[in-house]
Amino acid sequence: MKERVTLTLDSNLLKEIDRKIDGYRVKSRSHAIEMSLLQNFGGNVPKTALILAGGAGTRLQPITFEVPKPLLTVHDKTLLEHLFDLFKKYGIKNVILSIGYKGDKIREAIGNGKKFGVNVSYVEETKPLGTAGPLRLAKVFLDDTFIVSNADELKELDLMDMYLFHKENKATATIALASVDDTSAYGAARLQGNRILEFVEKPKKENSPSNLINSGIYIFEPEIIDYIAEGFAMLEKDVFPRLAREGKLYGYPFSGQWFNTGTLELYDRAIKKWKDIV
Repeated sequence: MKERVTLTLDSNLLKEIDRKIDGYRVKSRSHAIEMSLLQNFGGNVPKTALILAGGAGTRLQPITFEVPKPLLTVHDKTLLEHLFDLFKKYGIKNVILSIGYKGDKIREAIGNGKKFGVNVSYVEETKPLGTAGPLRLAKVFLDDTFIVSNADELKELDLMDMYLFHKENKATATIALASVDDTSAYGAARLQGNRILEFVEKPKKENSPSNLINSGIYIFEPEIIDYIAEGFAMLEKDVFPRLAREGKLYGYPFSGQWFNTGTLELYDRAIKKWKDIV
């Protein structure tokens, strides 16, 4: 719930606030002030993040014959630790890891998360459940707005701003959209304003509806679990299209870092170009 307040501010401070207004991510002076207050004093950001860490990483073989993909290192930190760094930056310290393939190695490396500054709980897939099935496993933890992230991408974005965007649009699901030069290896988002209408799979560059792709990090409301069938289910194929048809799926474009590490070539690129979160 929001309440209206009247402020008297120094004119120089107002000039600094007005510089934040870009008409897109920050739409007005009141939005800019709200963002500044949240950034300085904290506020309503999701308290819990679920990381999908159960995949076998077949495209990264032979490395993943021995090491589960979430434990691959970039700059002497595992992919999971880089995600922890992103979450901690915004005060998100409750993390659920959905594990499957070589889950025992992930448990051994991460434990309860205390040494990384987070509180880690686990749900375990006894058989592959896709990208949506683990949400049902973790339902008991997900009683408020929450974040979901793939474990095999490196990303840096403003989660507080994304959360405000999510709430302002009254979305059930918000997908962070990264921009790429060539969408032909991905699904490109077709948007109507902020709403996602669909993802067009692997379009040729000249036919792509946008240069925005699913970056693998989301903000969800708990009701999304009602859209997930028992057993194996995919967010991308089973859940998002239905939400899009109902006008409940939104896209949040961001300009921060994003690196896919899903193949040996992409992993090598991430090692060379990723800048650690500080």
